[in-house]
Amino acid sequence: MTQPAVGAVTTETFPKLLLEHARVRGDKVAIREKDLGIWQSWTWKQAADEVRWLACGLAARGFKRGMNLAIIGDNRPRLYWSFAAAQSIGAVPVPLYQDAIAQEMQYVLDNAEIEVAIVEDQEQVDKLLELLPQCPRLKLIVYDDPRGMRHYTQPQLLPYGELRDIGREYDEAHPDFYPTELMAGKPDDVSVILYTSGTTSRPKGVCMTHRAFIDAARGDVGFDGFDDSDEILSYLPMAWVGDHLFSYGQALVAGFTVNCPESSDTVMTDLCEIGPTYYFAPPRVFENLLTQVMIRMEDASRLKRWLFDKFMAVARRCGAEIMDGKPVGPVNRILYSLGDVMVYGPLRNNLGMSRIRVAYTGGAAIGPDLYRFYRSLGINLKQLYGQTETAAYVCKQPNGESRLDTVGTPLPGVEIKIADKGEILVKSPGMLKEYYKAPEATAETITAEGYFRTGDAGFLDSDGHLKIIDRAKDVGKLNDGTMFAPQFLENKLKFFQFIKEAVCFGDGRDRVCAFLNIEMQAVGNWAERNGLPYTGYVDLAGKPEVYALLQECVDKVNADLAREESLAGSQIRRFLVLHKELDADDDELTRTRKVRRGYVAEKYAPLVDALYGGADHCEIETQVKFEDGRSGVIAADVKIRDVELVPPAEHRKAA
Repeated sequence: MTQPAVGAVTTETFPKLLLEHARVRGDKVAIREKDLGIWQSWTWKQAADEVRWLACGLAARGFKRGMNLAIIGDNRPRLYWSFAAAQSIGAVPVPLYQDAIAQEMQYVLDNAEIEVAIVEDQEQVDKLLELLPQCPRLKLIVYDDPRGMRHYTQPQLLPYGELRDIGREYDEAHPDFYPTELMAGKPDDVSVILYTSGTTSRPKGVCMTHRAFIDAARGDVGFDGFDDSDEILSYLPMAWVGDHLFSYGQALVAGFTVNCPESSDTVMTDLCEIGPTYYFAPPRVFENLLTQVMIRMEDASRLKRWLFDKFMAVARRCGAEIMDGKPVGPVNRILYSLGDVMVYGPLRNNLGMSRIRVAYTGGAAIGPDLYRFYRSLGINLKQLYGQTETAAYVCKQPNGESRLDTVGTPLPGVEIKIADKGEILVKSPGMLKEYYKAPEATAETITAEGYFRTGDAGFLDSDGHLKIIDRAKDVGKLNDGTMFAPQFLENKLKFFQFIKEAVCFGDGRDRVCAFLNIEMQAVGNWAERNGLPYTGYVDLAGKPEVYALLQECVDKVNADLAREESLAGSQIRRFLVLHKELDADDDELTRTRKVRRGYVAEKYAPLVDALYGGADHCEIETQVKFEDGRSGVIAADVKIRDVELVPPAEHRKAA
């Protein structure tokens, strides 16, 4: 095959970066996928060939420069190659969340004017076939996994392998096509359109250029010293900006290896097998891991529990300080070294984190106990901050400067300003070019000076670290003038392993009230250990014993709030445990699991009224959507519990 001359190859676009890796480290593994229990590998040279054939196959089927390509599915090598293939010929990939229902996909398919889609499997094909009458523009659906597709005869369908074969033939017949198209790509061309989660309105298509994402990826790689020896496990949605930065942008800049798990159910097993050096997870994943550890320890032998408790006490005392390179006494250092052999090392290995150099969390606040637990084990867990519109490139915590209450310092090239009402304004190398077909939204979001309005409220402390308070629009006041920051309160509640979600109300009201969701695994295990029978989620959530368990968590949050004079008045006065889990399929959460607070308040208005009306219970019926598309109703008599406040002065005196 004819390749562009080496001297002509630049690294200003992602396809050109791929070509350079094929030249420099062609035999090194670029990407792996676990299939049927076996890890399959592709080198950079093989990946570059696959991208070339796929791009030529798309071109042979009429796909061309300026068009948009939908990509839907779990993390798969062929789907990552689809990004580069579209970009190689001047088209733009548009990833969609794989767990979105068909109706949610329809808006993006229409808005992005999608004519061709590459999807993972039968599940995604079925969604698109359902939408064909509403999306007549969609002409071609390419599917990767043929399982279950034997009897599908729709003319729009084409197996991935067949498209690749078409591409090989097209490439042989037109050897100059691919290199010519690839070299025509410019750094300021749009490289991807990522749709926002649509927490309060329709999702917006964020247009990012090659230059923006590559500059952000280079800044990240330089900040943490990543190189081609690193490994990452790619399991978060491909439509999310973080995965696109970590598993696509940074991988193509640094040349490290991307590993795709077999399924969402095998992520933890695959994590242990790969032992990545670089890892990202939202706080909820770290919480789930810790919950599993604590559940296993409950069932361990008495000796193992004793060793775990004793050495974890040592880790809590000095582990984080050792991680940060701070001075620690010789006795504690010796005990910690012994604990590393007997407890911390085996536990890191069991979690698949024995080789991790850098682990990040972001997207929501992380609990203090959770944060300190991982760092005390010797895992370099840090926090980051960014948005889709900034390529997730705003702040990170430098090594040795990890703090629970900040999201780090501005990354290289990033400028931060604090505007009225504390809103954070950002100017970043990874800035969006525009919102797709939404010039008014672009003008509203970017200031005349070129700063992006994040919508978050916060401030820079004396050390230059950024602290986030809440969404600027969500910060309100109680009727007595006390500041009400709902996300701040909700995150405090979700720090506890028994609480999965929380929704707080209080703006313009006399007091704060809350909805709580139980964490089914943790509460279910607690119930079994305490001999508490239950038949399912609704039954367990309504148990008086569970209410008492969650009230202990609420009491602790109120005690923390009482320490802060400005927040003491925002203690939680009443709460209830919802009879169902908040779910993205029921429109209560976004696909990135952010609570749609306004929608929840409207949907459960009778419960909100009962909280503020003084009732001790409320009967309610709720419409729900099942995974197979059917609808149903969940009925329950939801109990409401009052909470005693902690007097600020009394609490400080007791402390």
